[in-house]
Amino acid sequence: MANQRYVIKGGVEGRERLRLLSQVMAPHTQAVIATVGVFPGARCLDVGCGGGDVSFELARVVGPTGQIVGIDLDEAKLDMARSEAAEQGLINVSFEARDVTAWEPDSPFDFVYARFLLTHLADPAALLAAVCRHLRPDGMVVVEDIDYRGHFSEPECPALSRAVQLYTDAVQRRGADPNIGPRLPGLLRSAGLHEVQMNLVHPAALLGGIKDLVAVTAQMIADTAIADGSATAEEMRRTVDELFAFARDPETVLAGPRIFQSWGRRAA
Repeated sequence: MANQRYVIKGGVEGRERLRLLSQVMAPHTQAVIATVGVFPGARCLDVGCGGGDVSFELARVVGPTGQIVGIDLDEAKLDMARSEAAEQGLINVSFEARDVTAWEPDSPFDFVYARFLLTHLADPAALLAAVCRHLRPDGMVVVEDIDYRGHFSEPECPALSRAVQLYTDAVQRRGADPNIGPRLPGLLRSAGLHEVQMNLVHPAALLGGIKDLVAVTAQMIADTAIADGSATAEEMRRTVDELFAFARDPETVLAGPRIFQSWGRRAA
């Protein structure tokens, strides 16, 4: 039940990329979870949970009296998430293969969270409308998503520019928005949420972290770019190799996309 609109390779390789992404995002996601006030005993939904990293963090925050449900369309990642939850002794989190727009949970949620999901959807408003139906009165939606135009480097890196263009083209070809980040507050308001707020973070590094993630992401979109006819296999190999070399040079600066965090509350 893999999502054919998702341009980044899934499965085991995709899980390892998400693990790296979660390491980069951990302090920022933890900060927004604290800001919105996820509380012990809360019932939370993690939409597009992937390998479950945010679900695990939420499970620790809500404690044994709380409940986390992670949903995704990639069953390989869900299986890995279940195994990792068991290894971590997290008994208050479960993972299900669900399409949130066609699903009616048994009871509403206090918090609904989605990270880097709306950017892959042709109709993000439809997902947010479904999400709001699953919220209890006064419940809160928290979304984090990208503005892919935000990448930069010092010195200029042609391989980075090419990788950003290939990713952008692939997402837009599927009717989605690689630069959805600035739209998040408006989308939340249009979904009927109140008290909408936002924050912006922009990871950059001299070594490791986001530099590795940018290069790995280029590697993980190679199959899509080749299948779309946007690049040849040789061009993708050269672009990825050059980007990894740039990323591993401690004297270069590399930044990923701008990341918008936005949240809003359902009326009581």
